[in-house]
Amino acid sequence: MIDLIKKTVLAGIGATVVTKEKIEAALQDLVKQGKVSTDEAKTLAAKLAEDGRKEWETTSHDLGERIRDLLAKADYARKSEVAQLERRVQLLEEKVEAMFKLPSS
Repeated sequence: MIDLIKKTVLAGIGATVVTKEKIEAALQDLVKQGKVSTDEAKTLAAKLAEDGRKEWETTSHDLGERIRDLLAKADYARKSEVAQLERRVQLLEEKVEAMFKLPSS
């Protein structure tokens, strides 16, 4: 029974983040029905919350890596690159302007 609950909860983690409180509420219902003991419910709640956190971290990391890969392949300039180019253009404009200024008499 506990393995079935674990598999069911972990299957849903991909679509939604299940909080420890929600897990505990569902497990308390099972305790009331006599399907698991209070100690089993507490242990399972902590285990599922930790497994969910690990799954979320892994998924977030993997998604971040995929996004970085896509952006690297997408041939778009980053904000920092655009800012650097804007600064270079500004400096060049100042140099050109200074070249064409007549000395003050």
